[in-house]
Amino acid sequence: METVRIDKWLWAARFFKTRSAATDAVLGGRVHLNDARVKPAKEVRAGDTIDLRIGQLEWTLVVRDVADKRGSATVAKTLYGETPDSLAARERRSAELKLSRPLGADLGARPTKQDRRRIEELRRTDRGRGRGRDR
Repeated sequence: METVRIDKWLWAARFFKTRSAATDAVLGGRVHLNDARVKPAKEVRAGDTIDLRIGQLEWTLVVRDVADKRGSATVAKTLYGETPDSLAARERRSAELKLSRPLGADLGARPTKQDRRRIEELRRTDRGRGRGRDR
């Protein structure tokens, strides 16, 4: 086998859990073959370069071998090689993501039971004022 569809290759190389997820990524423009946007049926052969973006991480891969069947993870690793620049950039980006604060971290600690009761009391009194009642 000399060539295989790019969506099949991405699935066989274990970048995506399903072939349909790989197809969606190719159609969404997150996969480029030899610096060109491609369709899922584009053929991949050894020596091709694939630029792949999954989430916030980007890979630049060189195809070493082709496969149309999904094998073990160790076999999948033999299908491609990552460029040194891509590996360094991806590791740097992973470290940045780990060090960045998660969403909601600036909100402080969780409210205590007493805090929640005060918040609920404020909401109840605020609702009562909105209906025209005087307190």
